[in-house]
Amino acid sequence: MESYDVLVIGSGPGGYVAAIRSAQLGMKTAIIEKYSTMGGTCLNVGCIPSKALLDSSHHYEEAIKKFPEHGISVNGEIKFDLSKMIERKQAVVDQTTKGIDFLMKKNKIDVYNGLGSFKDNNNIDLIIDGKVSKTINSKNIIIATGSKPSALPFADIDKERIITSTEALSLKEVPKHLIVVGGGVIGLELGQVYSRLGAKVSVVEYQDRIIAGMDSSLSKELLKVLKKSKIDFYLSHKVSSIDRKEKTVTILATNKDGNEINLQGDYCLIAIGRKPYTEGLNLNAAGLETNKRGQIEVNENMQTKVQNIFAIGDVVRGAMLAHKAEEEGVLVAEIIAGQKPHIDYNLIPGVVYTWPEVASVGKTEEQLKSSNIEYKSGQFPMRALGRSRASSDLDGFVKILADKKTDEILGIHMIGARCADLISEAVVAMEFKASAEDIARISHAHPTFSEAIKEAALSATENRPIHI
Repeated sequence: MESYDVLVIGSGPGGYVAAIRSAQLGMKTAIIEKYSTMGGTCLNVGCIPSKALLDSSHHYEEAIKKFPEHGISVNGEIKFDLSKMIERKQAVVDQTTKGIDFLMKKNKIDVYNGLGSFKDNNNIDLIIDGKVSKTINSKNIIIATGSKPSALPFADIDKERIITSTEALSLKEVPKHLIVVGGGVIGLELGQVYSRLGAKVSVVEYQDRIIAGMDSSLSKELLKVLKKSKIDFYLSHKVSSIDRKEKTVTILATNKDGNEINLQGDYCLIAIGRKPYTEGLNLNAAGLETNKRGQIEVNENMQTKVQNIFAIGDVVRGAMLAHKAEEEGVLVAEIIAGQKPHIDYNLIPGVVYTWPEVASVGKTEEQLKSSNIEYKSGQFPMRALGRSRASSDLDGFVKILADKKTDEILGIHMIGARCADLISEAVVAMEFKASAEDIARISHAHPTFSEAIKEAALSATENRPIHI
């Protein structure tokens, strides 16, 4: 029987990072992956492929809408090849997953392909084709099996016309009318991809705003921008039925006043979130179970009630984010090695990769108000920046929330070009307990999008932005 110091079940961002950090710390490490490629949802059917399609469709939209004003003319009709976009997307995925294979070899991590199932709290059966291939022993076990798309009880996801994000990443045609159920990150990103390529897109959202978990000002601005690009929104609508007849999908939904709408499209994307995936783990054999949300409960060290078993990422509480899972993977490896790491969950940024991009870290205005925390706010529009005008990316703003008495930054929320990258400045500042004045007094290169952060800080500090 093979025996290890650390055995990781699942090779997504949390799992493979946990394995690498464990190996770096001198522990004999192995990883079990159910599928033939490593990287989990993020690398195979999530973060990476969706960004590849977002970039491809963005280039196409830029060519049609922005090239002429930049003095660029293209002879003949500008066309796109969806199959080529999908092919490029898959090439990016393949290259990335092969990179994980390389990292496993580099760090001398043993990789087992098959289903990992608990025999007891120290032994995992490797199941291949429904049979136990071997049993692997480990002093410590990390569960990192991720999540899968949530479904509606009355909707039959046939993976042809009624689809999840997985199928939406590999369509053979651009939908004529794509109905998206869910106005969160996944629905908006994939909705924008196909809207750019000519699809009519309708988004049906149960909440009264899109990206409901972020600051409401971001929701309002993104809604305004996406409406400008001809995406239709039905907010505060509860879907009651989704039916398919041949190539037509019909959705019935009711608003808060009881009025029903009937939408018909050729594709329906169910994007109502994700749920923890623990199927086949046989948790009971190790003395574990899941809570009502399907999560494995852990303490601040990501330790389950069984001392040598840990769980990280989407199978535990908190935001379902790849970078959150990575941080937890590192934390667990270092705790097993006897170190004392920590994670500040308030400083895990959230990003929506639409265009404009949306990014946020720290407390929202709604959270500060509900906690009766006195704060001040400073905001600066992207269109006031020279860099924004030069690139024609005028939508959006940066908003900084700071403690009214101490000036310590409590939250930074932004929407605009390259905000997915700009948010890192906010995370660093807040990690070191920076005040709004600290950022206001730091030199920012000109002309850059990051100047909006400085200007918002000036606005929050003394209400004295320079450029508005």
